[in-house]
Amino acid sequence: MQTTGKLHLGNLLGALSNWVKLQDQYDCFYFAADWHALSSNYEDTAQLEENLVDLGVNWLSAGLDPQRCTLFIQSLIPEHAVLHLLFSMVTPIPWLERVPSYKEKMEQVENRDLHTYGFLGYPVLQAADIVLYKASFVPVGVDQLPHLELTRELVRRFHDIYKAKVFVEPDGLMSEVPKLPGLDGRKMSKSYNNAIYLSDSREQMARKIANIVTDPARVRRSDPGDPDKCVAYSFHLAFSPKGENEVTWKECTTATRGCVDCKKHLAKHIMTRLDPLLERRAYWEPRRDEVLGVLREGTLKARAVAKETLAQAEDAMRVNVARLLPGVRI
Repeated sequence: MQTTGKLHLGNLLGALSNWVKLQDQYDCFYFAADWHALSSNYEDTAQLEENLVDLGVNWLSAGLDPQRCTLFIQSLIPEHAVLHLLFSMVTPIPWLERVPSYKEKMEQVENRDLHTYGFLGYPVLQAADIVLYKASFVPVGVDQLPHLELTRELVRRFHDIYKAKVFVEPDGLMSEVPKLPGLDGRKMSKSYNNAIYLSDSREQMARKIANIVTDPARVRRSDPGDPDKCVAYSFHLAFSPKGENEVTWKECTTATRGCVDCKKHLAKHIMTRLDPLLERRAYWEPRRDEVLGVLREGTLKARAVAKETLAQAEDAMRVNVARLLPGVRI
């Protein structure tokens, strides 16, 4: 996860809840992608350190367990940068230019300078992140599949050029990711000021839930509503029991339940879902040194794996000059 901002409910549903489940099924490595955060936010780094610590707090609060998964910081493992550099030597530029997210963001993002190698080469660093740990599977959404395919192509190209099988060609681990809009119906984002953050207090969350946009055509309490046009109903689908959602649909379309009552029901279900996380967050929030200790131990463990893989890659390329001068490389 990038350290570009605080985590919100969309991050919880879209990735973090899935991560918690996966730690009981696989040997999972999860990292704070602080170098990746620079690819499109290199001019705005004031909050990166604070965001990194808050990321760790949220990971532990959500239920990630350092005894069952490895939690680490990307920038403390220089092997990521070295393998990124080596991969960049064999990556054809057209491969990067054809990545859909690159073209889309170049066309749509207006308030940031994306004309940098860091942004173009983002998928190469991502490939290094993955293959350093010989990952068999990567949990991704549909929009990340082209990036993962580029990783697979890079692995095949490396093996073909250097006639040595060093890396694992990873597969995507697809999951049904709920799409949670922002409070106003747009994408949930800090820049839109329409997010419910995991770091919000219960009172802040309650106020935000009360302000979720409903069907704009439902002007009066007696007007029937259309749940398909109601942002609050999207939240119901994510947080409320299925049977109750059927009742909500019926009462909305027949005007037997008003929007205020509807959002009170919604708030109850959201808070029921979040209460365990918020309780754990209350524990971890004042213990930031302990959070950093968890990240430190995970980083040391991850680096041992990354070092071994990088040495194998350099051996295959016949560029492992560190063997000539042992002890020089840190």
